[in-house]
Amino acid sequence: MRKRLVAGNWKMNTDMNSGYLLLKDLLSEIKEDDLKSCDVHVYAPFTHLKVFHNSLNGSGIVLGAQNCHHKDSGAYTGEVSAEMLASVPVQSVLVGHSERREYCNETNEILAEKVTVALRNGLDVIYCFGETLEQREGGDHFAVVETQIKNGLGHLNAEDWSKVTIAYEPVWAIGTGKTASAEQAQEIHKHARTLIKQIANETVANNTRILYGGSVKPGNASELFGMADIDGGLIGGAALDANSFAGIIRA
Repeated sequence: MRKRLVAGNWKMNTDMNSGYLLLKDLLSEIKEDDLKSCDVHVYAPFTHLKVFHNSLNGSGIVLGAQNCHHKDSGAYTGEVSAEMLASVPVQSVLVGHSERREYCNETNEILAEKVTVALRNGLDVIYCFGETLEQREGGDHFAVVETQIKNGLGHLNAEDWSKVTIAYEPVWAIGTGKTASAEQAQEIHKHARTLIKQIANETVANNTRILYGGSVKPGNASELFGMADIDGGLIGGAALDANSFAGIIRA
């Protein structure tokens, strides 16, 4: 049975002081019993990682980074490599978040390189995928998801897949006033699991966790997590409030 996972993506929020206070609140809110049935990850800004590693050591909460570069090293001013992240150390990295795809023009081919370099440096990966409003309304959502998963992850072997979680982000339902129902989310999650079975095998597909990343809150988390193929959430705004984040974990 796949263990649930709730991952908080802080994005470009909090300075060092406010971030540390939020982390302290999280550690106070999240109890030992919460971690028995649900894994918890925190994806913090690069500037926070070393201090957060020291604070989270022994807590049972996994520390992750929000991105890494697709090359091992070189003349890439301002970038951060997977090797650098592993040296902090962090345990996991987000790859292919919809905001990175949109604002930084990250292609599936670049993301495939990021996945490879992250795994090579001992990091687990959460690989994000999802369609835009235009793609959803055009009926292209299944094809878009298939391309993103196959081109970004199709090169992995079974051992690699054991270190990969994927996260569905319905870009069309984020900041548009539209809402993805639990049934719509489940439909894409089921499709994604079928794709993994095609490119890997049934065992890998059954073992891979698929998260939902579309405005999850304590009020809708139980319904979403009750779906057969939804194994937890990639949480944005609610991750910046310790009480809300803990509520989602308990759901």
